Formats: sequence, C-alpha cells, structure tokens
Amino acid sequence: MMPDPAARARSAESVRALIAWAADASRAPLPEPVRARAALVLADDLGAMVAAAAEPPVARMRAVLARASGRPEATVFAPGNPSLDRASAAAANGLAATWCELDEGYRGAPCHAGAYILPALMAEAEAEGASLAQVLSALALAYEITVRCARAFPFPTMTVHPHAAFATIGAAAGIGLLRGFSGALLLDAVSAAASMAFAGPYGHAIEGALVRNAWTSAGAWIGLRAADGAEAGIAGLPETFHDVFVGSFGTACLPEALTEGLGAEWAIEGGYHKVFACCQYAHGAIEASLSLRRQLAGREDDIDEILVETHPRGLTLTTVEPATVLAAKFSMPHALAAAAVTGTGGQGAFDDSTLHEPRIAALRRRVRLAALPEIGPPPNDRPSRVTWRLRDGSTLSALCESARGGADQPFDTDTMLAKLAETSRAFPRMAPFLEGIVRGGDERTFQRPWRDCVAEMTGGAGSGVGL
Repeated sequence: MMPDPAARARSAESVRALIAWAADASRAPLPEPVRARAALVLADDLGAMVAAAAEPPVARMRAVLARASGRPEATVFAPGNPSLDRASAAAANGLAATWCELDEGYRGAPCHAGAYILPALMAEAEAEGASLAQVLSALALAYEITVRCARAFPFPTMTVHPHAAFATIGAAAGIGLLRGFSGALLLDAVSAAASMAFAGPYGHAIEGALVRNAWTSAGAWIGLRAADGAEAGIAGLPETFHDVFVGSFGTACLPEALTEGLGAEWAIEGGYHKVFACCQYAHGAIEASLSLRRQLAGREDDIDEILVETHPRGLTLTTVEPATVLAAKFSMPHALAAAAVTGTGGQGAFDDSTLHEPRIAALRRRVRLAALPEIGPPPNDRPSRVTWRLRDGSTLSALCESARGGADQPFDTDTMLAKLAETSRAFPRMAPFLEGIVRGGDERTFQRPWRDCVAEMTGGAGSGVGL
C-alpha cells in the first residue's frame, strides 16, 4: 500500500488528542453509569479467567511461569491462589482470560478490550496497592483507547486476530493510567506497545491452534513492559499506529474514530456479554437453534440436515471436524450440532467430550452454511436463519437478527450474576463480593486496596506485598 502522508499526520494528531484526553480524564471520577459498566466487565472477565484455571494446558503454563517468577507480587486466579511477580501473574491470567470464550467483547469492532487490559492491570494494582476505584477508572479509560484504535484501523477482512492486534495497546494503556502517567508519557507507553502488536492469524482460531489463547497472555506482558520502557525513555511515535496498522497490516484509516464523542460516548457501554461459550459470530445461530429445539420437543434425532444462513463473518466458521475445543468454539457446524443435541450453547456444548460424541459428530457433517441475503445495519448486522429439515421432509425455521448480550438486548443483572456464580465456583467468595460492586456497593468498598479485594474474593492472604 502506498503511504499517505496526510492520513498519517491526521492519525498521529488524533492519537495525541485521544491519549491526552484519557490522561486528563483519569484525574476525575468516572460517571456513575460508566463505573457500573466497568464493574460488570471486571466481574465477567474475572469469572472467565477462573473458569479456565483448571484447564490442563493453562495449569501447566502456570507451573512454567512459576519456575522463573521473581518476588511474589500478584495473585493468579487459580486453585491454591499462587502468587507470582506481576509480569508472570499477568501472563498467567492473560492465558486464562479468553480460553473458555466467555469473556466480554465490543460489538462495534472486533475487540475484547477487557481481556486485553485486566490481566496486567489487576497484577499491577495488587502489587502497588491501588484501590478498586482506580482499577475501574483505568479499565474504563484504557477500554476507550483500545476500542477506538480498533475502530480507527479496521481490517478489511479477518486476517489478523484482534487479540494479537490490540492486546498490547490495552495492557499498556491500563498500566500507564494506573501509574498516573502524564499524557506525554502515556503516549510513549501506548505507542511503544502498538509497535509490538503481532500478526496472529485469525485462521488459527478456526483451526484450533491453542497459541491463539496465548496472545492475550503475551499482550499483557508486552503492555506492562512497554509502560516500564516509557519510564526509561523508550517510546514509539504518534505515527506508530498508522505505520503498524495501515502500513504493515493493511487496514483502513479512520482518524475521526479516535476522537469523535470523547467523554460523551463511552466505548465500554457498547460492549456485549456472553452466555454461550463460543465465538460471538455464532451466537445468533445458536439462539435460533435453541428456539427450534423447544419446538421439536425431544425429536432431535429426526434432524436430517441443518441449513445456516448467516452473515459474512459467520460464514468463516466452517470447520466440520474440530481438532481442539478452541476449534469447536469457532465451528458453526459444531455449535449448531451440539446445541441441537445438548440443548445448550454453554460450556457443556464445547467441552472435550463433545468433539467425539457420536450424535454430535454425525450431525456436524449435515450442517450446510449459506449467505443470508438480508443483512441489516448494526446491531442487526450479525443475523442468522437456521432451518432444520427433518427425516419426514418437513422443515422448521427460526431467524435471530441480533443475539442477546449487546447494548440493544443486554442481559439483566441477575443473568450476569448467575453466570458469574457458575464461572467462579472455584472461589465461593468471589461472586458475592463482585455482586456487591456490580449492584453499586458501598463507596468504602471502592476505596479499598485492590489487594484486599483479591484476598477477600480468594479467601487467601493476598500477595503480601508491603506487609
């Protein structure tokens, strides 16, 4: 792609304005609705980390990180409450964050900002004695930076996975904001992190390469070190974002997306949450399938063929014989077959046993994908129509224009807290504590040190830092 000096300059100026705004905004309290959303993102993503803690590769990697860890500073949310140095804890929790595909995301662009920010941010906050209020402020503002970068530099097709493209930016922004960086220093940190984004192929998720789950781990480590480097005078440039995304990755450039509506529109309020443990592009099809299953009333074995008419991103989820659980979570054939057989789109539809379950395997091979001709504007831009053709020749069909969980159809608080109680079962005190802050809580709770909050949630003694 030929360089466009004018676009590069506009992009750099908009980046400066965004970062300066975030640094200034960190010195004032968050609007209450924004803080409430940040509390929900924290609770949801923390539950997703705990849900993955017992997965064998996650546990093995945790042990590897522990071998080389320095002084214990921060908690890994796993059985036994292991405490590692902050970078190792961030890497361990970052690996778990997206493992189960239960973390939240942003609907307006491919971006899971909470999972990019929180592993490093929570480790830093625990190590440094920051308050819960400071964590939520840094989360909301770093979310703004991360999402606006994803919106300003959109990929024309799904080539580089967003976890690889934007995780370093989110982690560095969260750390810099928590440390109280000036606008100039925050720009140094985030631009350096942008230069260390990496080209993780989107197709790795569909093919089930487990390294995809490590991109949020690597991003947490890189973002933390980018903030360290900025304090040492090691920085990128305001132009780095354009050079990386437009010049190297071939994205479009929409500089206005970096600054329009700053302070009036908050990205974190446009996020979505999941109850289905798979790629969000399949959620509409799963909702339609579960609606059909309720109509069929126990006759799932009569399904002869499943036709899924879906949006362009849903059409990328084509794997019929998933080799790993990750591949199953990015397989429309598996998601639809498993939902039909099990009656759920949750973890039970995507655990290892479902890969080889005979009825699911047979039905996967009878799923056909086709383009849905009627695609509406957001939020109805990810619709799916599912048609079941039965052995007697009859058909049942259901259309879902927009899956639940987004800003247009948010899950109610009770639904989200029920999900949290399930994902965080390893720590019985976690869900009650987080419910308190999600429902508003006592202001004294928000002023508590994050390390004390961690100790209460895990039933442990905390990291011991500063004791």
